[in-house]
Amino acid sequence: MSKVFKIIITCSLCLSLIGCGSSTKDSVATYDIYNSSFVYGITNNGSNSNIQFFSDGLCVAGKDDLGTSGVDSQVAQAGGAFNATEQSVLYAQNMHEKMYPASTTKILTAYVACLYGDLDSYVTVSENACKQESDSSVIDLKPGDVMSLRDLLYGLILRSGNDAAVAIAESMCGSEEEFVAKMNETARSLGATNSNFVTSNGLHDDNHYTTVYDMYLILNKAIQNEEFYKIFTSTNYTCNYTSGGEPKTVEWSTTNQYLTNSVTTPSGFTILGGKTGTTGAAGYCLVLLSENEDKDTIISIVFNADCRSNLYLLMSEILSNYCV
Repeated sequence: MSKVFKIIITCSLCLSLIGCGSSTKDSVATYDIYNSSFVYGITNNGSNSNIQFFSDGLCVAGKDDLGTSGVDSQVAQAGGAFNATEQSVLYAQNMHEKMYPASTTKILTAYVACLYGDLDSYVTVSENACKQESDSSVIDLKPGDVMSLRDLLYGLILRSGNDAAVAIAESMCGSEEEFVAKMNETARSLGATNSNFVTSNGLHDDNHYTTVYDMYLILNKAIQNEEFYKIFTSTNYTCNYTSGGEPKTVEWSTTNQYLTNSVTTPSGFTILGGKTGTTGAAGYCLVLLSENEDKDTIISIVFNADCRSNLYLLMSEILSNYCV
């Protein structure tokens, strides 16, 4: 075991139990992202007799690319595919390189909200949350609108509402900055230490980045949350809320083109859910959750594709070639 400890990197992970802006040192984690030497937890007396490997239940990814020659990998900058059931890496392309996640950021936003928020509470939307660029993806919130946190989360995931992201952040932590601190803290607690988040919605910032592997770690944990899974795997949603003092009803549908049948799902796969993201710097991104014919859970990711059609082309090739 001493040889293992010579190759691991030590870092302390602080996991907040409740609320924003406060944290409790819960345990110590040491890990090397490139091998199975993740160690999580120390016994109360500080001995190593009851060590639990941090990578238990996780796919452990090395530094080398895997499978890129068998697909049109040149159309994107990074990608990965993981069999979460078998705990194996199926495809790897620049998996640990810094990438801009665009709106796939909202996976972490939604997970933090489901983890710490009361989804049945009501949120009064601020003017600040509604200050989005004219070409921004929004759910058309107006200052003073009253909507449940649960409804905001459906608008966040299905319609990729940038205004919904800010409303969620402000309602939970008082400001987007405090909420983003909670996002970063949560990401680190999952081992996603090569990421840094600046916004709750993923609008571009040079210091807002993640990696394919970190995003796998985040989604892999998030889908274990019942509320998150229900929202993430929805295709349509009817939202009833109050706007201008009057009741209002809107219908939302997913932006995932597999689920809208705009793109053909590869044979043998069931697409469960996913999150798209697009900015000039991030290119076209997709984080996808699916099942193969064996009912294995597959998490597949493509970052910075050069166009939307090639995003789905590469994703389909990865699934068909490596995830059956």
